[in-house]
Amino acid sequence: MRAAAVLALLAGLLLAPAPAQAEQQRADGFAGLNALGVDGTTGGAAGETVTVDNLADLERYATAAEPYVIKVRGSITMEPYGREIEVASDKSIVGEGTGAELVHGGFFLNGVHNVIIRNLTIRDTYVPGDWDGKSKDYDGVQMDGAHHVWIDHNHFTRTGDGLLDIRKDSDYVTVSWNVFSDHNKAVGVGWTPNVVTKVTFHHNWIRGTHQRNASIDNTEAAHWYNNYVQDTAMYGTMIRGGGRLVVENSYYQGVPDPIVAKDPASQVVQRGNVLRDSPGRSDSAGTAFDPSAYYAYTLDPAERVPGLVTRGAGPLGAKAGGGAGLSGADAGRGAGSPGADAGRGAGRISVALDGTGDFASIQAAVGAAPRGAVITVQPGVYREMPRVWAGRRDLTIRGATGNPEDVVITYDLSAGAAKFYGGTWGTAQSATLAVLADGVTVRDLTVQNATDETVNPGPAPAVRTAGDRTALDGARLLGNGGVLQSDGRRAYLRDCYVEGDVDLVRGQGTTVLDGCTVRSLGPGNVLAGGTVLLNGGRLEGEVAKSVSLGGSGAAVVRDAWLGAHVKDDPWTGEGGFAEYRNTGPGAAVTADRPQLTDRQATRHTVKRYLAGWRP
Repeated sequence: MRAAAVLALLAGLLLAPAPAQAEQQRADGFAGLNALGVDGTTGGAAGETVTVDNLADLERYATAAEPYVIKVRGSITMEPYGREIEVASDKSIVGEGTGAELVHGGFFLNGVHNVIIRNLTIRDTYVPGDWDGKSKDYDGVQMDGAHHVWIDHNHFTRTGDGLLDIRKDSDYVTVSWNVFSDHNKAVGVGWTPNVVTKVTFHHNWIRGTHQRNASIDNTEAAHWYNNYVQDTAMYGTMIRGGGRLVVENSYYQGVPDPIVAKDPASQVVQRGNVLRDSPGRSDSAGTAFDPSAYYAYTLDPAERVPGLVTRGAGPLGAKAGGGAGLSGADAGRGAGSPGADAGRGAGRISVALDGTGDFASIQAAVGAAPRGAVITVQPGVYREMPRVWAGRRDLTIRGATGNPEDVVITYDLSAGAAKFYGGTWGTAQSATLAVLADGVTVRDLTVQNATDETVNPGPAPAVRTAGDRTALDGARLLGNGGVLQSDGRRAYLRDCYVEGDVDLVRGQGTTVLDGCTVRSLGPGNVLAGGTVLLNGGRLEGEVAKSVSLGGSGAAVVRDAWLGAHVKDDPWTGEGGFAEYRNTGPGAAVTADRPQLTDRQATRHTVKRYLAGWRP
């Protein structure tokens, strides 16, 4: 009885309302303005402070009519999976200390006002296999018609749809010092025909995402300053519809099309930004608006933004970058994200579609991997477009069974497919798997670009390499044109199977195919561009004398078996071509087929081409 009474007393102390802190930090930017009957965003400062450590109590106070400052202690798992708590007005939901997080769910702000969400990690509502986020609308935070909302010092990662959606005329919103990471869709603003929303974004770190970085539609005023956008796959910050956007002193690194004005009525003014390794569009259109007419603010120099943001963004007190990898019971099974303990799980990470792995997508695993990690992928079909970002060096991604047919990474984007904002995606953005880092090994799995070439003809890479020392070992690469886009310094394929119909291996880098089978499904060149050594293996095909070995670059084919599909004059165009000791029905030596001497052949070996690299 005495023990039970003590436990009851402790529980009562945990949940009992306490006086709110005397001083509450007010929001800056648009959320700090006096408008719509609300004088800035103070959250639950007018009410009491409670501390919660479970879902029932979090929901009880978050949905209450009264104002509350709700301190979240530890990790709270949402049930059912993907559930979003409907937060009422006048609430501050603030993580207490480090490690406060909401797992498998999020928050929904529907027509409410004066809400602060701060110092939390909100993570892991990804639906396995649904890379495009079409089956469930699981967001980290979604607001519809809300106003005076401050989203500050959080980490959003691996949700089912968008990490943060600001929708349907939500207004007077500030998003500051957050991390948005390792996901397809980062931040969206809009979903309305009205040009009403006023929103400030500053000192956020968007990294390892694919699109909506952010996508901003029909805003009266969107102010984007001192943000760090790093490693995105599709595009950077976009203004759409009749929206107005000002981009100031922000830093873009590894971001294609960093600043885009999508529509004729879209306006964007940009000044003081740094664009590093960020090719493509950097638009200016119209006059937008003057942020200083709304509020005072101070700009940090753009050159300092990466350091400031990587140290300061995310939950307060967390390690740099607001690490949100595995935690709690899962911590021993995998590895944390940048800033988390890189030693956890000895750098071994598992991916599975059935929930038994550390992650359900390969992209999420890459985002969580420390240098040198081994990512083991369990059998299944993974429809996604993983990017091994430039900073993810020396990773290994391997199929679990050793049979490459058991693990299939597939997507269906062609280089010639139209971007929804103009132009085409090109080979750099359309690859199913892009390896941008040095020292990456891909082993015992299949990578496929399943694009319909009757709809979008042209190159459709299964794999693109852009780093140095990319090794593909026992892998299957399937596609149509341009199956391997080899743009890095050196790529080595051993015992691989490559299947397509034209320019199966192309690019500007040095590529060695060692003991590989290359199967041509139609007429065209096998090799196109770059420096290529095809050593051993087999060249197979469908139609007799229909395929050329190469048409550009420098290529040597040696000690290989060539099928009857190879033409008698297999080298076309300009380039440096040679053969040596090939066999098979397609290997007949003719005047149109330069042959190496034995002495010349000593300069065309795997060792020579790899130039000191021994994979």
